[in-house]
Amino acid sequence: MSIRGHVPQLLLLLLILLPATDSATVFCYTEYEESSGMCKGLLGGGVSVKDCCLNPAYGFQEPGSKLCQACRLPRWSQWSAWAPCSVTCTEGSQLRHRRCIGHGGQCAEKVEPGTLEWQLQACKDQPCCPEMGGWSNWEPWTPCSVTCSKGTRTRQRACNQPAPKCGGHCPGTPQESEACDTEQVCPIHGAWAAWGPWGPCSGSCNGGPKAPTQRRSRMCSAPEPSKEPPGKPCPGSEHDTRPCSSLPPCPVAGGWGAWGPMSSCPVTCGLGQTLESRKCDHPAPQHGGLPCAGENTRTHICNTAVSCPVDGEWTSWEEWSPCTRRSVGSISCMEIPGQQSRSRSCKGRDFGGRRCPGEQQDIRHCYDIQRCRLKGSWSEWSSWGLCMPPCGPNPVRTRQRRCTAELPKFAPTITVVEGQGEKNMTFWGTPFPRCEPLQGQRLVVEEERPCLHVPACQDPADEKL
Repeated sequence: MSIRGHVPQLLLLLLILLPATDSATVFCYTEYEESSGMCKGLLGGGVSVKDCCLNPAYGFQEPGSKLCQACRLPRWSQWSAWAPCSVTCTEGSQLRHRRCIGHGGQCAEKVEPGTLEWQLQACKDQPCCPEMGGWSNWEPWTPCSVTCSKGTRTRQRACNQPAPKCGGHCPGTPQESEACDTEQVCPIHGAWAAWGPWGPCSGSCNGGPKAPTQRRSRMCSAPEPSKEPPGKPCPGSEHDTRPCSSLPPCPVAGGWGAWGPMSSCPVTCGLGQTLESRKCDHPAPQHGGLPCAGENTRTHICNTAVSCPVDGEWTSWEEWSPCTRRSVGSISCMEIPGQQSRSRSCKGRDFGGRRCPGEQQDIRHCYDIQRCRLKGSWSEWSSWGLCMPPCGPNPVRTRQRRCTAELPKFAPTITVVEGQGEKNMTFWGTPFPRCEPLQGQRLVVEEERPCLHVPACQDPADEKL
């Protein structure tokens, strides 16, 4: 349920962002992504809005703004996901938003592009809040972790006196440790000292009967193994050898060749992007030489100065006309079939774009129950509504029971022309239902509750700056 349409009892927060003029220079993009509201495929900056929007599929951003604006005719974006609940336990509130996105017009109900609309609802992630638990007494210490010299020992306790509730915990740790001394001397095992430097090569060139090598050594002295009690000697060899590598050829750094010819403009309308490239072959890098620094391609914006086709878009259906029947004066409250129609307009089509699919007019068969006095019955309680006003002081949510009219048992279908099948009938109009009074009310009984822990409304585009 949108927050618009509930005035005067609800407050609509609108953050109006002035749209860019056609002469303003902007960053132009080849794609406006509906799902995220992001611009993609940067063509370049310093482009006028008029030139960028020759293609209605493109999008643009004003310098210093994170808000992407679509070149197509304005329409409301999808509602964002609900923000996290304002509290993690008991009842809180959460927000979501949508924005009027587009260029060169207005969204439904004459809303300007950039306008932000909010909804607020109650939420409850967890019905209760965590309660802390209490620790049991410490268990006895475990034996020392070693059989000689010094080690550690541990002990544990349980979080069950009392146990925590609703996701709570006990403060502190369930285990602690301390040093312990066995008062026994430990043997010292040998460990290698660092390797010494590599010695000279055993030969001056590669390719002979024996490949030249170089050697290094180390000592078992960090520490030496003890004699009483006896320690273990160092594992492994005290010598290490490796083959000598020949002197490498001198490295050759790469150099760029000339830029190649520029590609043709890839689009037939609006703005596109041309490409030119070069190769790192003047000379090519060799023997570990550095590659060429910089990019091997560069792009330029090309402007066809031709407007792209703009497909038409249907406006919302207008209200149904009254239910009437030709040659009959009034059919109100009677089982006399009538007809009514509604229409819509195809807006925005330009530069050879596609016409709107479907019909401009809709006709249906009806019974007129406008202002008819009918027997009614009280509905069950509705679900709780959104919190109103979402960004104002002291928002509340409501639920209702309504006196609902019991529709007459008129024929559900009629035959208009023999051989063309039956037509479905619908009831049109707002009747006057009659119910026994409930809590002193005859039409609507309403309950309301305050919304708790309400978060502040902040434009997500401002949060990105």
